[in-house]
Amino acid sequence: MPPEAPPARRMWPLYAAGFTTAFGAHGIAANLGGFSGDAVTSLLVLGGLLALYDGAEVLLKPVFGTLADRIGARPVLVGGLVAFAAASAVYVVADRPGWLWAARLGQGAAASAFSPSASALVARLNPAAKHGRAFGGYGFYKSIGYTLGPLLGGVLVWAGGLRLLFAVLAVLGAAVAGWAALAVPAVPPLPKARQTVLDLARRLADPAFLAPTAALAAATAALSAGVGFLPVSGRAAGLGTIVTGAAVSVLALCAALVQPRAGRALDDGRLTARSGVTAGLLVTAAGLGCAALPGLAGVLAAAALIGAGTGLITPLGFAALAAATPRERLGQTMGAAELGRELGDAGGPLLVAAVAASAGLSWGFAALAVVLAGFVLAYRRAAAPS
Repeated sequence: MPPEAPPARRMWPLYAAGFTTAFGAHGIAANLGGFSGDAVTSLLVLGGLLALYDGAEVLLKPVFGTLADRIGARPVLVGGLVAFAAASAVYVVADRPGWLWAARLGQGAAASAFSPSASALVARLNPAAKHGRAFGGYGFYKSIGYTLGPLLGGVLVWAGGLRLLFAVLAVLGAAVAGWAALAVPAVPPLPKARQTVLDLARRLADPAFLAPTAALAAATAALSAGVGFLPVSGRAAGLGTIVTGAAVSVLALCAALVQPRAGRALDDGRLTARSGVTAGLLVTAAGLGCAALPGLAGVLAAAALIGAGTGLITPLGFAALAAATPRERLGQTMGAAELGRELGDAGGPLLVAAVAASAGLSWGFAALAVVLAGFVLAYRRAAAPS
């Protein structure tokens, strides 16, 4: 019998955990280069610090997702948040370049624990009929973290330096950990049959896993490329930093606003995961195409369409994964899906940059748009009802 939907107070700490990982990732990344000249002495060092966080997530999210299935998602969630607070406090206490590397690595490892655990708990604590709303709400607050991270992070660094930002993140992580320990119910691990490496490979190669994971990776690739390169397009068109920053905010805001609505439409039967993800991929590809247009209109249209398209894909993709996964393997599935998103996060900007280096930025956006359009056919074939 499916579980009843939990009281809202039990979901809020999970939403706060999603906000924390997004705010921490973008708040620091957006401000490392401009306000920490003693620790970030070159572009190579900056690139290393940015890659350190994402590299830890790529390696560890599947590991912690499997651990959540084995011992329960709540201990991994709370432990990850406590570790995030401790890693953030490291740089507050020891303001040295070497400790910045250690703190950033610790934050990435901690986020690898509590991010897939939060996703698994969103699925475990809600019946299948409410998964769209649940993941839509979770994605909304995560998008708010992405939106506010660069802005509030910049204000904090301006007011008190990079250590103040790390101090706020330490307090935030500790507060959310305590909140989760008190409000999130214990969800014991479910009994499961022994799984061999071959069994795992078969399950991860199943179209029911590959199709939504690939769509999530494509959405993240477009989102990351939009955030990174739309400001470059704006500057090339003679737009100021305020306008280009506003365009990125439009992208994140559209993603945040669309996700809960997409989730409700899925739960109400007005939308299927297959049709919604297909529409999201097409809208996102159209947004990337608009990014090739000159001037403010092209930048704003691209931001709005990329945000709306990725906002459609994200909750529907996670809901499809939850529906196709045995409940006792949710942590493992969410960790593996998060790995796919991290690869998209890195691959999208790399593709745009590689094409732009030889043919110009407009062609870089166009190349990624073609890739996403190709994903539409592959996704519809893989997600077709059997």
